[in-house]
Amino acid sequence: MTYYGAVQLAASFRTVRQNTIQIAEEIPEAQYGFCPADGTRSVAGTLAHIAVFPQFQLSLHTGDARSNFEGVDFMALMKSLAEQEATARTQAQVVELLKTEGAVWASFLEGLSDDFLAEPFTMPPGAEPASKSRLEMLLSVKEHEMHHRGQLMLVQRLIGIVPHLTRARLEYEAQAKAASS
Repeated sequence: MTYYGAVQLAASFRTVRQNTIQIAEEIPEAQYGFCPADGTRSVAGTLAHIAVFPQFQLSLHTGDARSNFEGVDFMALMKSLAEQEATARTQAQVVELLKTEGAVWASFLEGLSDDFLAEPFTMPPGAEPASKSRLEMLLSVKEHEMHHRGQLMLVQRLIGIVPHLTRARLEYEAQAKAASS
């Protein structure tokens, strides 16, 4: 019996994406060019990267879903994603890209069967582990987004914004303290 399937995967991704969208909306557009260090993506670049990244997994798991990386043109795929990330966008356009691409990904996820999620996917030679389930592969999109969202939350701190999840926790703690007094 599987306790975590397509419906749960889609729902948890939607939660993660909604938190990312809130961050994208809270960081002022004037700060979208901010890079926290040399060699890092800007706020806009990080958000665009997050938005288009699911396309990589879609290319592997839709249509004639493959069971390994054989025949994947990584260079062409990475070039396409990099071009999409590099496109200049306003804050509203970035938020819309996050919403649109997120909806595509979540809709894809919730339509998957448990059998599909359980299928093995062979990694490139020398990779460890040598094989993963499709579920593990698809979970990587959410994990990837959470990694970059953590970076964006640090950026928020650097530009003087308390992240919304921190504000919510502080509010909860204040309410709990008031209730126990």
